[in-house]
Amino acid sequence: MYLVYRCDCGRAVYSKEKVATKKCVCGKNLKVKERRVISKIENIEQASDMVRKLQEEEYGKAFFTTADKIPNKR
Repeated sequence: MYLVYRCDCGRAVYSKEKVATKKCVCGKNLKVKERRVISKIENIEQASDMVRKLQEEEYGKAFFTTADKIPNKR
């Protein structure tokens, strides 16, 4: 069983149900028992899809480009 929850930074994260702590990509160590669980999911593929869906809802769809195509914000 996998748990899906959010970090304080807003990123969706998943981990196995028995895990005590998880490190978010932002660097924060999360105590899983203290997190509000968004969903409980049976397998890792579904958990990964759920996290991807939540991230797209929050931040939009991911895209890849080259540095010369990114507008300069200075």
